[in-house]
Amino acid sequence: MKIKEGEKLPGADFFYLDHNNAVQKVDTNSLFKGHKAIIFGVPGAFTKVCSARHLPGYVKNFEEAKKKGVTKIICLSVNDPNVMQAWGDAHDARGKILMLGDPYCKFTKSIGAEIDRNEKGLGMRSSRYTMLIEEGIATKIKEESDTGVCEISAAENFLKEI
Repeated sequence: MKIKEGEKLPGADFFYLDHNNAVQKVDTNSLFKGHKAIIFGVPGAFTKVCSARHLPGYVKNFEEAKKKGVTKIICLSVNDPNVMQAWGDAHDARGKILMLGDPYCKFTKSIGAEIDRNEKGLGMRSSRYTMLIEEGIATKIKEESDTGVCEISAAENFLKEI
C-alpha cells in the first residue's frame, strides 16, 4: 500500500444506495470532514473471509468503536453500490456500516491497494486493510499480507490499537 500513516487520503468518489435505493455519489473530502472514521477495504462483497469475519466483526463491534470516538465506519470494495447494499443488508449492517462501492477501482489504485485477480475471473480487487481516518488523514493503517486472512485488520484487533 503506498499511502502511509500521517498522509491525507487522495480525492475520489464512492457510490452507495440511499434510503430510497437511489444511487448516490460521495467524495472523500465530504465523507471524512469532521469525522473520526474507520474504513475497511475488502477484496469483494459476499466473498468467504469478508463475509465470515471482516464485515460481521465491524457490525458486532459497532458500539465498541463508538466508545472509542469513531463517528463513522465504512466498508469499501471494488463492487457496485447495489451489491454493496445487498451484502450489508445480509449482515444487518444498515445504520452501522456505510457500504460504499469503488466500482472503477480509482480510490483503491490511488492508495496502492489494488490486486489483480484476473486469473480467478474477478478482475481488479482491493487488498484487505483497515484504516483510521481523522479529518481526512490516515492515522493508522493495517493491511493484511494475504487477502485470505483477516487478523490485523479485523475489528476486534484493530479497535484494541486505537
